[in-house]
Amino acid sequence: MKTFKKIILAIIVIAFTSCVDVVDVEVQDGPTRLVVEASLNWEKETAGNEQTIRLSESSPFFSTDTVTEVTGASVVVTNDTSGDEFVFADQGNGEYLSTTFEPVLGQSYSLRIEHNGEVYTASETMTPVTDITDIFQKREEGFNDEELEVHIVFTDPEEEGNNYLFKFQREGDLLPGLEVGEDRFLNGNEIDWWYEIEEDEDENIEPFQPGDILQIEMYGISRPYYDYIKILVEQLGGTSLFDSTPVAVKGNCINETNPENYAFGYFRLTQVVKASYTFVEE
Repeated sequence: MKTFKKIILAIIVIAFTSCVDVVDVEVQDGPTRLVVEASLNWEKETAGNEQTIRLSESSPFFSTDTVTEVTGASVVVTNDTSGDEFVFADQGNGEYLSTTFEPVLGQSYSLRIEHNGEVYTASETMTPVTDITDIFQKREEGFNDEELEVHIVFTDPEEEGNNYLFKFQREGDLLPGLEVGEDRFLNGNEIDWWYEIEEDEDENIEPFQPGDILQIEMYGISRPYYDYIKILVEQLGGTSLFDSTPVAVKGNCINETNPENYAFGYFRLTQVVKASYTFVEE
């Protein structure tokens, strides 16, 4: 049976009086679950042999505790065609490392995790990505035509299924910006993808300025992962009191021993291109 805890949600000040009402709302605490961060990203022009998988335990939404790292698990990735196994060694800090992984584009791989007497599995395919052919800045395409935005140009292959995840990280910012691109809107075309940071005085967020350095990553992702990450990106964008409540999104990690005790997170294999851009005075 799920447990509940009470939190103070709001203090409402009644107009023309000095009364203060404290409203207590019961919020559900879900069970502790295994969290799997298994993103095997193969950067173009590298060997891709060194990969890390991170395991932790989930915590209540309002908890201020630090992340609980999972150690002592068995983590193995297998090439489904050749049968080659890549053991990810426990580093004692929640990280599991392989220095011998062999990425093959279009190849299916399986993940197997043994933890606390239970077995978790997942399968994915190593997904390719096209090249970025140009990066430049403008002001006209964004939501505010007075602010700088970055543009990345690439040509989407005509083959179906080329979905993308974009990560934009300005140096000095705590969190990156994430966006996704769906193949049916891009297929076979030269794409000019732009990204802008909107000013938010409450959050002390400023638009791009000359001198800002932006790290750009573009990943080729499978359709199942696109569906998964699209929901997460949409939830990250919701910050208002009246936005829909974020819900737990199941990844592709299945608990073979106890299906009800599913894991959070995703096992993905992606090829990625990385670039850096410095905004200049115009």
